[in-house]
Amino acid sequence: MKTLIPIQERLIVALDVPSLEEARQYVQDLDGVVWFYKIGLELFLAVNVDFIEELRARNCRIFLDLKMNDIDETVRRAVNLAGDLGVDFLTILGNHATAKAAVLGRGDRPMKILTVPLLSSWGGKDLQDIGLLSAHAEDPARFHSLDDYVLWRADMAMAQGCDGLIASGKYVRILRERFGEQALIVSPGVRPAGQNTHEHQRSLTPFDAIQAGADYLVVGRPIRDAASRRNAAQGIQDEIASALKAGSSKEKSMGGEG
Repeated sequence: MKTLIPIQERLIVALDVPSLEEARQYVQDLDGVVWFYKIGLELFLAVNVDFIEELRARNCRIFLDLKMNDIDETVRRAVNLAGDLGVDFLTILGNHATAKAAVLGRGDRPMKILTVPLLSSWGGKDLQDIGLLSAHAEDPARFHSLDDYVLWRADMAMAQGCDGLIASGKYVRILRERFGEQALIVSPGVRPAGQNTHEHQRSLTPFDAIQAGADYLVVGRPIRDAASRRNAAQGIQDEIASALKAGSSKEKSMGGEG
């Protein structure tokens, strides 16, 4: 799967801006360097279908990050509408019924349904607060470790026909090893070395995320807030290429042994 992904499309830039005008300027700043953009809840509420068509006219790919989680019929119908928009990726955040409804709503269109096993800003304490994770061995909670919860959520989504997973930090490697090439893995909260990870509790550098098995990297503030967005994005593209080259060299070396 990974070998089929053009290198330049592995970087997904999060268009985390509040207006259509700012989004257009952002895309213009990155013209010729970035070909894949994420539209999250904030921008989605500010733009219309015309903007998505503008991105398409630039030969860009689109990741609609809405983390859908509602009753089955609502999810099915909403995903069907998202499919009509021609977006490439769509996120959901629900149980097995949500995943099944999303896959049904997608139908035979090429849009990829990605589930979020655990928000990158959440940790064990957040799951303890809602009673899903035990704080002590004697607690009656369903799960006794964060890993157990993440793997259960990932298994459930993939079993219902989802195409991939949103994974950060150590879960990139864990989920890649669990699902192999069956799952697309998109890693959010990626930060170049030395940069603020903000609210993300699990973060990797671009190089480390690719080496761990991520197919795509989502980067927001390190590019949006850079003095030169173009230079920041190009630096990450270069790091992705370097990680892929290092991985290819390692595979060839291992293949030549024995």
